[in-house]
Amino acid sequence: MNCCRTSPNPSWVFPTVNLCCFGFFSMMKPSEPFVVPYLAGPDKNISLSMITNEIFPIWTYSYLVLLLPVFILTDYVRYKPVIILQGISLIITWLLLVFGQGVKAMQVLEFFYGMVSATEVAYYAYIYSVVSPEHYQKVSSYCRSITLVAYTAASVLAQLLVSLASLSYFYLNVISLVSVSVAFLLSLFLPMPKKSMFFHAKSGKEVQKPPNKNAASDAPYKVNTAGGGEKPTSEIATISGNLDGGPSSGPMPKNVALSVFVQWFQDLKECYSSKRLFYWSLWWAFSTAGFNQVLNYVQILWDYKAPSQSSTIYNGAVEAIATFGGALAACTAGCVKVNWDLLGELALALFSAADAGSLLLMHYTTNIWVCYAGFVIFKSSYMLLITIAAFQIAVNLSVERYALVFGINTFIALAIQTGMTVAVVGKQGLGLPVSIQWKWSEGKYLQRNGVERLRLKKEKKVFNLWELFFCYCWNFPNEKHLHNLFSQMRKGKM
Repeated sequence: MNCCRTSPNPSWVFPTVNLCCFGFFSMMKPSEPFVVPYLAGPDKNISLSMITNEIFPIWTYSYLVLLLPVFILTDYVRYKPVIILQGISLIITWLLLVFGQGVKAMQVLEFFYGMVSATEVAYYAYIYSVVSPEHYQKVSSYCRSITLVAYTAASVLAQLLVSLASLSYFYLNVISLVSVSVAFLLSLFLPMPKKSMFFHAKSGKEVQKPPNKNAASDAPYKVNTAGGGEKPTSEIATISGNLDGGPSSGPMPKNVALSVFVQWFQDLKECYSSKRLFYWSLWWAFSTAGFNQVLNYVQILWDYKAPSQSSTIYNGAVEAIATFGGALAACTAGCVKVNWDLLGELALALFSAADAGSLLLMHYTTNIWVCYAGFVIFKSSYMLLITIAAFQIAVNLSVERYALVFGINTFIALAIQTGMTVAVVGKQGLGLPVSIQWKWSEGKYLQRNGVERLRLKKEKKVFNLWELFFCYCWNFPNEKHLHNLFSQMRKGKM
């Protein structure tokens, strides 16, 4: 069987159903809400400090290193081989979770899980190469919705098995291993695309708008041109041609790969020359970095508040509720008719403050239920905000530029998260305990909110230095660091 054959079937139904089935089984992993209790329990017997400082950071580092090469490779090999690679990486990850022992094995596991995260781009980009443009919005919603359904179902199933059947965490990982193995088998039957967005694009094809854009925002971004004027980003030629279907206006090198990289550079330069797109992208990157950091370590915080070895835990139920709340918030942002051009920045300020407040609540409370509630508020607020940001970035961008900008924004987010991990979590940095790490995360969300408010006030020629001082003070792990800073300033060392 040639698993990379090109399918002659032009129908969008078969590849969509096949890809959705792959997405469902790849996300149907009931062991995920209980990873930390499993690693810290009798099956693996790894301390929380080692999980925090030596194991979990590997995922961040590998994700960052692999993202750009995988992003390029995904388009070059036309998606399907990378989806198969994701299935293989998932199987290796859960084989190590089930049979691996020791810190080194878990670090290798985190590397392959970083590979899983990096290859997710193929899952979301594949469908655009095998269906016609009129089906983009429909199939994109199917592919994204099925992953949320699968994750919610897996979390509910895990909680029921743990609470009612007293099932061991080990068997949750066995179920997850079977599920990802089914996903891998399904990936082999995906039709091989004939084209891709960049390296195998058809010349003169129509440039399409991305499926998820804000209908209420109809003003395109403006970018500076060589003549000193401005033009919308949607009117600038992409690698596959301009909006009229004609050839790209600029001279292109003969080498196809070099042509793509040159065009990428030009596209990014022109896109980010729009201040509005740049500000939204910057917020998106910082917000995603903070969210990933919280998501990566929230189970450790829960175990710190209520040790899993001596308490009844409800991680699965909380993950299910938080995912459902996030999906509902994202759906609300997409369906409610609101002029986000006018109210988007106000929403950023308010809900960023809500995010910071929920993290503050999670840090100081000693009640695990309050901690759970804070996480639900945090994830729901983030999903609402990130949907608004995605609308504002994607509006009037072609599919090619949509993919490119979000790829670079994700890389920037990972670079920020890696810096936070090295400085705060890793052994090379401060190696702070989880309670202090949470205070750092609170500071990042307060700083992000404060910077946004200061940017708005700057436009009105009003500055409030106290707000900036307050936001930056929160970035210090505790009051002792702030006292040391003032001491050094008085001594003239700074």
